[in-house]
Amino acid sequence: MQKGLFLDRDGVINRELGAHCTCFEDFELLPEVPEAIAAANVAGWKVVVITNQSGIGLGLYDHSLVERIHGYLHDMLKQHGAEVADIFYCPHHPQHGRCLCRKPGGLLLQRGAARHGIDLHASVMVGDRDRDVEAADSCGARGILVEANGSLMRTLRTNGLV
Repeated sequence: MQKGLFLDRDGVINRELGAHCTCFEDFELLPEVPEAIAAANVAGWKVVVITNQSGIGLGLYDHSLVERIHGYLHDMLKQHGAEVADIFYCPHHPQHGRCLCRKPGGLLLQRGAARHGIDLHASVMVGDRDRDVEAADSCGARGILVEANGSLMRTLRTNGLV
């Protein structure tokens, strides 16, 4: 088993817009993110992205846009020698019923841990909302709450992760 670094997407990896990212052109990688993820890889972290994408449930965009954005993210990280092992997302909106995969639930973290041999008790979730920390707490991982659109590198260094 290895340690996992779970990252929220919007506000941690890419710019939080205050609204749904409804088109590819709205996806803006935050500065230093590739370098921060590469540093986490070197430090032995298995990096997994966990994100709520309720815009799918609202009909604002579809799975293909999310997959295209995630493909772009993988490509950008690879160009900088960084990688995320996987990206898990919840497409549901809370107004349309309850689901188990939406944060603050921990199901997506548990899926990531099961798929990649991650010890959740040795893992960390970095997010910009209370629900990210609650998702980590729900499955025994440590949650770190950060300011949206802040420096991921600074967060990792300050918390002794890289």
